[in-house]
Amino acid sequence: MTKILLIGAGQAGTGLLEMFQQDPSVSIAAVVDINERAPGIAVARRLRIPTGNDFKEFIRNPEIDLIIDVTGNPEVDRMLWHLKAERAEVMGGRGAKFLWELVEERRRKQELEGQYSLALRELRSLSDAELIIGETPPMKEISVLITKVAPTPTTVLIRGESGTGKEVVARAIHRHSHLRDKPLVTVNCTALSPTLMESELFGHRKGAFTGAIKDKIGLFEKAAGGTIFLDEIGDMSLEMQAKLLRVLQTGEIKPVGDVATRRVQVRVIAATNRELEGAIRRGEFRADLFYRFNTFTITLPPLRERAEDIPVLAAHFLRKAEAKVNKRVVGVSPQAIECLKRYSWPGNLRELENTIERGVVLAQSGQIEVDHLPLHIQSAVLKVDHADGFSRAKRRMIDAFERDALIRFLGQANGNISQAAEMAGMTRRTFHRLILKHRLSPRAFRGKSV
Repeated sequence: MTKILLIGAGQAGTGLLEMFQQDPSVSIAAVVDINERAPGIAVARRLRIPTGNDFKEFIRNPEIDLIIDVTGNPEVDRMLWHLKAERAEVMGGRGAKFLWELVEERRRKQELEGQYSLALRELRSLSDAELIIGETPPMKEISVLITKVAPTPTTVLIRGESGTGKEVVARAIHRHSHLRDKPLVTVNCTALSPTLMESELFGHRKGAFTGAIKDKIGLFEKAAGGTIFLDEIGDMSLEMQAKLLRVLQTGEIKPVGDVATRRVQVRVIAATNRELEGAIRRGEFRADLFYRFNTFTITLPPLRERAEDIPVLAAHFLRKAEAKVNKRVVGVSPQAIECLKRYSWPGNLRELENTIERGVVLAQSGQIEVDHLPLHIQSAVLKVDHADGFSRAKRRMIDAFERDALIRFLGQANGNISQAAEMAGMTRRTFHRLILKHRLSPRAFRGKSV
């Protein structure tokens, strides 16, 4: 490990200190500057690195390998060469300037990479804005609420079942706010274990725990000046709820392993599919955090309560699926739309999107028909008509079951008839006969998961 003595703790020295701190092969012996309020001195103290205003008390340390002088003072340079330990090397002047330029270039690159990543994510989500459009009164009211709350710094809680589009609403709020040009960072609280969540949200210091080989910036700091979206806030542990409440109250975060706090200015939007009032009664959610979030609430209706919006939503998902599957489909038949409108949609928008994509894969006549929908959606409207009679209605139900089962087996086997027949527990010949009966093409399932 290389031991470094850093002399000069201004902008250049601070940049070098932060760069070296992330390198496990480097150890900073001390940071020196005649100005005790230099920014690098504050950083060094936070990192528990020895500091001073006179390099003479550190320079004779026989363990120091490299002395970096960024003061640009010829007198300091002369004294360093005269007083240093024999094994130590001195880097100053052009060498130190080159290192500083290297740090600046690295910082710019990381900044650009971060901006590119955020921009790419934003571009991918732009088309999702249509999901909040609807003709039903609840959706019109939600559009008004978004317009009113977006320009304010108010914390927002978005409630609704899974798949109702809570992240889409959060993005719409950010996009219509004065922070639209700043970062929008999304966090799925369910995907993070309690032990990892604190480090992910607030960052950590090198050596804070096993595996922390370098400093890490938390998501709150990455979102500084912008918005952070905390999805599934109801799944956060009580310990993390307390730490999050402190951030909301003080605007300060403390990285794991650090002794000092940092101020961050971030707008917080949270979402949950849980009934938080019940969680409070069971002792699973803090009441004070709930009231902090509950300042402004937007509740999204499930898709079954906005069936009138299904035609426009289906058309939106159809365009997305066309681009993804690279297949031209004109639209969804009126009969299929009726099927979609009568189904209860436990998976909400996410289930509708997957259903339309499935229909695009299967469609052969230029539009999605009832037969291209999953059986459980078809069966929601398969009723015995007075003109049908028992036998005919039974035959329709059997045909619908056969078709749906064939589609599922072919999808799982990626269009391989022999494998699909084996999964179905029938001979290849019988399976192939049923494929011909229902006019299915195994090629349509190759490379597709249905």
